[in-house]
Amino acid sequence: MADTIGLVILAAGKGTRMKIDTPKALARTAGQALLDYVVDAAIGFAQESGLVAEVGLVVGHRKELVEAWLSNHPKREVIRTAWQREQKGTADALKACFDDLPQFWNYDYTLVACADTPLIQSSEFRTLFAALQADSSLVGVAATFDARNPKGYGRILRSHPGFHIVEEKDATDTERRVLEVNSGFYILRTQHVREVLSSIRNDNKSGEFYLTDLFQDQFSVRPVKFPSEEPFLGINTLEQLAEVTTLLRIRKLRRLMLEGVEFLNPGTVHIDQAVTIGPGSIIYPNVTLLGHTNIGDRVVIESGAFIRDSEVRAGSEILAHSYLEGALVHEAVTIGPMARLRTGAEIGTESKIGNFVEVKKSKLAKGVKVSHLSYVGDAEIGENTNIGCGFVTCNYDGVNKHKTLIGRNTFIGSDCQMIAPVSIGDDAFIAAGSTITKDVPAGGFGIARAPQVTKDGAARRFLKTKKA
Repeated sequence: MADTIGLVILAAGKGTRMKIDTPKALARTAGQALLDYVVDAAIGFAQESGLVAEVGLVVGHRKELVEAWLSNHPKREVIRTAWQREQKGTADALKACFDDLPQFWNYDYTLVACADTPLIQSSEFRTLFAALQADSSLVGVAATFDARNPKGYGRILRSHPGFHIVEEKDATDTERRVLEVNSGFYILRTQHVREVLSSIRNDNKSGEFYLTDLFQDQFSVRPVKFPSEEPFLGINTLEQLAEVTTLLRIRKLRRLMLEGVEFLNPGTVHIDQAVTIGPGSIIYPNVTLLGHTNIGDRVVIESGAFIRDSEVRAGSEILAHSYLEGALVHEAVTIGPMARLRTGAEIGTESKIGNFVEVKKSKLAKGVKVSHLSYVGDAEIGENTNIGCGFVTCNYDGVNKHKTLIGRNTFIGSDCQMIAPVSIGDDAFIAAGSTITKDVPAGGFGIARAPQVTKDGAARRFLKTKKA
C-alpha cells in the first residue's frame, strides 16, 4: 500500500505590505497566482513520489476569493480549504487545518509549505522527503539555507539529536549572527505533529503560536540545508514580486532555449509560465507572450508582437507590432505587420492578414488574403478569397451584431463595405467602392456606387487660389 501525505499550504496572509486587495497568495506573477506554483509543486512531488495525497489550503483574509480560485483549479477534487479565523501564528494555522479537515490526521506524513514562494519546485520537496525516509528514527525535517542577509528569518541552532529554531525577535545578538535560516518548509511524520502541536505555547515576543516549536533539541528532527535560497524566496512587497517574476522568466526562457527555441535577445522578452513554444521557432526582441498561448514549431515572431491566450501553428509568421488576443492562427499564415486579431478570430492555413487589418469573431478559410487597412468582424470568408484595401464589414446596427458571409474564390475590390447581414456567393466579384446591402449570388458581379458625373471646365469653381 502506498504511503499517504497531507499537503498543507499556509495561504491566510493579508499581504499588507504589498498594499493589494486580494489575499497575498492570489497575487500574480508570470501569469499565475503565487498559490498556483506551490500547489502544482506539492501535487507534482506527491505524484512523482508515489504518495497518495490531499491538499489542505489554510485560508484567512478574504477566504472567499481563494475559494473562487479553487473552483476553477484543474485539480480541485484533491484540494480542500480550512479557515484560520484569527492570525495567531503558523502553529495555529496548522491546527486550523486539522480542526477543519480531521482526515489529515490519518495521513502518514504532513508537508507544510508557504503559499507565497512561487520559485519552489517538486525537486525541493523530493530532496526533503528523501532525507526523512533515509532515517526511520527521524520524525521531521526542515528545509534550511545560508542567507546572504538573514534578517527576519528564524535562525537554525543545531544540537543533538535534534535542533531548534529561534525567531528574529526572540534571538540574542549572538544567535542573530547565525547564517543558516529556516525556509518555512517542513515534512513531518503526522504522529509527531499529533503529539506536539496541542502543547505549543505563545510565550514569545510576538505572542504567536510558532510552528517551528515542532522542532526541538530533544526530538529526532533534522535540518536539511539547500545550496541556494532562491527556491524559498517569499513575497512580501511588490519589489520582491518583481524580482521573483524576473527569476521565473529567466527560468522559463532557459528551458525553452534547451528545447530548441531561439531568442534573439532573451532579456527583453516577457513570457508567462503557461506559454508553450515549439522547436525551431525564432522570437525577436521585445515580444510579450501571455496567458495560455501556444506557439507551434518553426514560428517567427517579430519585435513588438503582443500575444495573449492565442494559438499560432507551425510555420506561421507574426510580423512586427501585431496584437493577438484569443485568436487561432493555422499553419503557414502571415500576420502583420501592425495587425490586430481579436477574440474569436480564426485564420486559415496559408492566409495573409496584412498591415492595419483588424479581425474579430471571424473565420477565414485557407488562402484568404486581407492585406491592407481593413476591418473584418462577425464574418466567414471562404477559401482563396481576396479582400481589397479599405474593406469594412458593417456588422453593428446600434443594437445587434450581424454576420457577413463571403464564399470561395471571390474578389472584393478596394474600399467596399458589407452592410450585414449580407451574403456573397462563391466565385463572385465586387467592384471597388461598392456598398453592398443585398446578397450577391455565386458567380455574380456586384457594384453599388453612384454614377460618375464630369463637367468640363468646372474645376475653377472649386479650386482655391491665393489672392494677389
